[in-house]
Amino acid sequence: MDPQVETGKPPPDPRRGASAVWRTLRPPRISPLLWAATVMLAGTLITGWIALGEWRDQQRQREQARQALADTVPERLHAPLRQASDVLRAMQTVFLSNDRIDARQFEQFHHNLRSPLPRPLYSSLAYAPRRGGDASTAVSYRYALVAPRAGNSGLLGFDMVLQPANLRALRQARDTDTVVMSAPFDLSPNTPAGMDPLGITVRLPVYSNGPMPDSVQARREREIGALAMGLRLQPLIARALDGAVLDTFRVRVRDAAADDDASFYDSGAEVEAATASYPRELAFGGRRWVIELVPRPHPLDTTALKIIVAVGLTISLLLALLLWSLATTRLRAVTLGRQMGQRYRDSKARFRALNELLPALVLLARGPAGTISYANQAARRHLGDVAGQPLAALFADPQLRQRLIAEEETGGEWTNLEAMMHSPGRHAFWANTSIARIVLAGEPHLLMVATDMSEQRELTERLSYQASHDALTELFNRGEFERRVEQALSQRSADSPPCALLYIDLDQFKLINDVSGHMAGDQLLAQLALAMRQQLREGDILARLGGDEFGLMAFRIDAQGACALAERLRTCIEALMFAWQDRTYTISASIGVVTIDHGEPSLKDVLAWADTACYQAKENGRNRVHLYRQDQETTRRHGEMEWANRLRWAIEQDRMLLDYQRILSLDGRGGDSGIELLLRLRDEDGGIVPPGTFLPAAERYGLMPTLDRWVIRTALANFPRLHAEGQRPACVAINLSGASIEDEDLADFILACIDDYGVSPDKLCFEITETVAVRNLLKVVGVIGRLRGAGCRIALDDFGAGMSSFGYLKNLPVDLIKIDGSFIRDLDSAPMSRTIVSAIAEIGHQLGLKVVAEWVGDRHTADLLHTLGVDYGQGFGLHRPERVQFQRMEHAPLQPLPR
Repeated sequence: MDPQVETGKPPPDPRRGASAVWRTLRPPRISPLLWAATVMLAGTLITGWIALGEWRDQQRQREQARQALADTVPERLHAPLRQASDVLRAMQTVFLSNDRIDARQFEQFHHNLRSPLPRPLYSSLAYAPRRGGDASTAVSYRYALVAPRAGNSGLLGFDMVLQPANLRALRQARDTDTVVMSAPFDLSPNTPAGMDPLGITVRLPVYSNGPMPDSVQARREREIGALAMGLRLQPLIARALDGAVLDTFRVRVRDAAADDDASFYDSGAEVEAATASYPRELAFGGRRWVIELVPRPHPLDTTALKIIVAVGLTISLLLALLLWSLATTRLRAVTLGRQMGQRYRDSKARFRALNELLPALVLLARGPAGTISYANQAARRHLGDVAGQPLAALFADPQLRQRLIAEEETGGEWTNLEAMMHSPGRHAFWANTSIARIVLAGEPHLLMVATDMSEQRELTERLSYQASHDALTELFNRGEFERRVEQALSQRSADSPPCALLYIDLDQFKLINDVSGHMAGDQLLAQLALAMRQQLREGDILARLGGDEFGLMAFRIDAQGACALAERLRTCIEALMFAWQDRTYTISASIGVVTIDHGEPSLKDVLAWADTACYQAKENGRNRVHLYRQDQETTRRHGEMEWANRLRWAIEQDRMLLDYQRILSLDGRGGDSGIELLLRLRDEDGGIVPPGTFLPAAERYGLMPTLDRWVIRTALANFPRLHAEGQRPACVAINLSGASIEDEDLADFILACIDDYGVSPDKLCFEITETVAVRNLLKVVGVIGRLRGAGCRIALDDFGAGMSSFGYLKNLPVDLIKIDGSFIRDLDSAPMSRTIVSAIAEIGHQLGLKVVAEWVGDRHTADLLHTLGVDYGQGFGLHRPERVQFQRMEHAPLQPLPR
């Protein structure tokens, strides 16, 4: 017998001896803790390097942002001064048309100018006539007219030339026809209490009635006085720089010509220590302001730095821990093995403790009746002491309780369900429950796990309500309305009762938003929704479709009843008196009605019919109801809607065409003064469509600005290739629609095209209709002024068709007037037309304008127009329109525009 086996000791393992020898020979391993510390240190250094780079980037970005913001300061200050200059220019234009203005007229013109400078940025607008100035008397400029008169009557009689500097400035403005600005001075006599009295005066000369003088001698001879506008510096600068500039800098402004370096404006904010300033200059009206911008203390946003440091240190720490964990895996495995036995012995106690800490409700029931034997802490908190109660009694739904009892008796299986749970003396709540059968200690049990989902269900219901309702009026929104209407249409059958859809569009609602603000408009919409609800029948669906548009789906109603319901709604809306602050408004609505009594129309068709009927109600005079019928007006509306879509496709496919018509002199020699471009369209089959077919649709659906810009860009890009004979036209006339004139970016677009394509501005003439010109005099004068200042010419088209042609003509700086063709058509047979044409020609020549007659049908009419004093003629009798040269090839693809 082996002695080793007899003693119970295992024989020695030769490998163990080899391992001992290897452990004595191998080099010592580096400690896992040292590896982890090394990785942590390296990660910390990399994080610091990245954070330092981010900090430097933020410093550089802040410096760039300050420089960019400082560059905007001169333009911000220049804007209100330029606005004041525009007001003076507009007033100067008024004097050019009537230099005998009294105080009432001066106050009225001041009111009509609608100055963009709000009070109290400016104190007054005044006019001082020039007196004396010859060898015997000294020159004087004493204020004779002032507006507004309230608070400024003390200026009357004050002489502007009491100081020699003012006289020099006035003479400079007179000779150069430029705006001059005074040095800052005290405006105390007409400064409201509590406001800084320091201000400046902006002056502009006034010339006698007639065209604008274009030479120094003419300006001196025709000077009759000077206009002056007083501006308060403190509110003007504070308003111009309000926001980012004053939040970022302390601003000081001083006059460069002042004897000292004192600032006349100082924002007074605390400045950042040891930081260089950002000096800027503003030159305006012959003076120069020095602007000093000193940064205010704005600490850098260290959020990104903190995130970088936190993320970097976290990653470094996790890498160190991972390395340390990998290095100590064997040790932890042994430790875990030792702990598994103890964990197994404590599992039952820990499982019970875990159930107590779970946020879910855990209940255990046993026995045939399902009596609750255990409830965890969450269950006791929600349900109270339920031990001994049947599990089914916790459900509020009686049918669900009966089902649970039946399932328990039959041994059925349960799945997840949502149910209302409650307990005596406790509030009810919605829960997501799961019930399963288990066996414990040989006995059947029911285990229920439930989660309180009251907040989630409430949130879901709220989101569902918000998704289908308008937040302002609490009516259905457009999506929900269309869904319900489509559902009602799909459920209709041959014997279904008739129904109706009403499309309600408020009239002139935009006026309330413009006058009193969008808050007032929102309040009005809420009140209208409440008032309309009271007129509904049971089952009717009222919705806000968007903006000031509402929709109503009425069931079980014929055409007569639908019109009566629409009339009640219209009367209800009209009777609503809406009061907002100091104003009271009345509102009206145009309502389109569509009845559905046969067939199964689609949602798209019904909405289109209702929209068409609503538009027809508006065209019939607004504040009325229109029932949809397949009549001529409806057919026209559909045709315009179809043309609007075809126009969009034509523009995208480059199927628009240009014709030109020559404008000829009527002096008998037939000289060519230029051409007018006329828009045409090539349809899908290659046919040519005249403008009268598609322009009404373009005007109605807002496509005129797009067409105007296409004509301008195409004409300028192909300017040398417009005339059929290949010669460069003397002048090209382009029509501008009313929608384009109201676009604030129109002048910038035209001037940019002139620069891009190198066309001389004096070769361009832009035609504006009289009705468009009188719609907003100040805006039109501004656009005309910019185009004429660049060298373009302006023509007043369709002159004589309006009600106040001569009254507005003297206020519009135009170069030509084109007599409306209705006076030319019956010139030979209507003496009144000849009288009107003669008067227009005479007045135009007195204003230094050229006169053009449209619709000249024959040579006899041209000769008669020449005897009446008309300069040029245009019409089929002189020249029939021809295709421009670069589009002359029939059916040839249009050349793309140069980039």
